[in-house]
Amino acid sequence: MDTRYSTGPGDFKRYATADIRREFLIQGAFSPGELRLTYSHVDRMISGGAMPAGKPMVLEGGKELSSAFFLERRELGTINIGGPGLVRADGREYRLGLRDGLYLGRGTKDVSFESLDPANPAKFWICSSPAHASLPAALVPEAEAMATRLGSKEECNERTIRKYFHPEGVPTCQLVMGLTTLEPGSVWNTMPCHTHERRMEVYLYFALPPDALVFHYMGRPDETRHIIVRNEEAVISPSWSIHSGCATRAYSFIWGMAGENQTFSDMDGVAAPLMK
Repeated sequence: MDTRYSTGPGDFKRYATADIRREFLIQGAFSPGELRLTYSHVDRMISGGAMPAGKPMVLEGGKELSSAFFLERRELGTINIGGPGLVRADGREYRLGLRDGLYLGRGTKDVSFESLDPANPAKFWICSSPAHASLPAALVPEAEAMATRLGSKEECNERTIRKYFHPEGVPTCQLVMGLTTLEPGSVWNTMPCHTHERRMEVYLYFALPPDALVFHYMGRPDETRHIIVRNEEAVISPSWSIHSGCATRAYSFIWGMAGENQTFSDMDGVAAPLMK
């Protein structure tokens, strides 16, 4: 498990491109037969990918968690962006098609991931945060996620936001997770931008061809920087930072949040004249 420590805005303003990428960019999350996770000290979020190939992949505790099993003191959400997959959790089986999601609560002991078609392996994107309560598992097919259409052609940001695990749907302890899809011809997300000092966020960008790029903007609103992100790469966004993206074509991204509250609308908007 890769470990990333917290960075404050004072240090961030002195970072060069290589420093920003080293601290905030997650690459290579999906590798056949591997479970690749990144532990961020920002709200103790763990994010990463499981791409089963041939045999089941078991989720285990370790030194980073100092726990007997991974979800002893944690909850987990996963959304599949690959071929058909299967998650086994304490003797129950959950089948996940493309863009289906699954929530597992604190105390779930035995967890494994499988691909149902070796020629088209599943790709499970995982977000896990600490939890102080145990809540039941829930499978959320893409069609049943709470969907909201936003944006306009004029602003190049027509998109559908799907909330999978959130207070209005599947209850969780503190994890909030969903998926946003931009319409063809739209390239902007989360602009006008905002921060939310009460929660951190992780973005996984996907559904991009190899030659496409996303410019992910971050930093204080009056002193922004960017990271160039490619398909199936993710960015850790601390609570003090904006998090917005513009790409060379339409894309999708999974967002996962954890922190002080679960209120999706608890955002500190930034007016365009204040941006630098």
